[in-house]
Amino acid sequence: MTVASEDGARPTADDPRRKAHVILRVNGEDHEVAFLPHKTLLEVLREDMGLTGTKHGCELGECGTCTVLVDGEPQLSCLLLGLQSVGRDIETVEGMAGADGLHPLQQAFAELGAAQCGYCTPGFLLTAEALLRNDPQPSRERIVEELSGNLCRCTGYLKIYEAVEQAAAARTAPGAGR
Repeated sequence: MTVASEDGARPTADDPRRKAHVILRVNGEDHEVAFLPHKTLLEVLREDMGLTGTKHGCELGECGTCTVLVDGEPQLSCLLLGLQSVGRDIETVEGMAGADGLHPLQQAFAELGAAQCGYCTPGFLLTAEALLRNDPQPSRERIVEELSGNLCRCTGYLKIYEAVEQAAAARTAPGAGR
């Protein structure tokens, strides 16, 4: 069965009448977004919202490159439909830095050279952020375990683990902001 519009024309795949019109809460702000219902959250963030910090990786849920926080928990945005995110709080890497500068995790990654090509970095940063919110002073073993779903082809992971430890120490230091 083919659906035609009132003027008799067949709707195209990007016909606005076929799109879902929703409000997504991303990085603390509500955004009106229209997208095709089959799109993943990854595609909605990158293609429809212009938030390209979330990266395409394997698109099979195996590499962690597309990790975002949904209601504070790491989620693989390639496996989550955009429509499943309505009414939830989504955080992307674009929301990490504040008016006062880089987030402590971003600062530690930069200082220690934990980001080489940088492609996997947003996923690592957000996964580490969720970890530090739940466990402000995690052991090295816990860091390794929590980050095990994020793959990197450039580093030996050691600098990434050290950066998370440095950020944890900075966050719990007297007078630390985040």
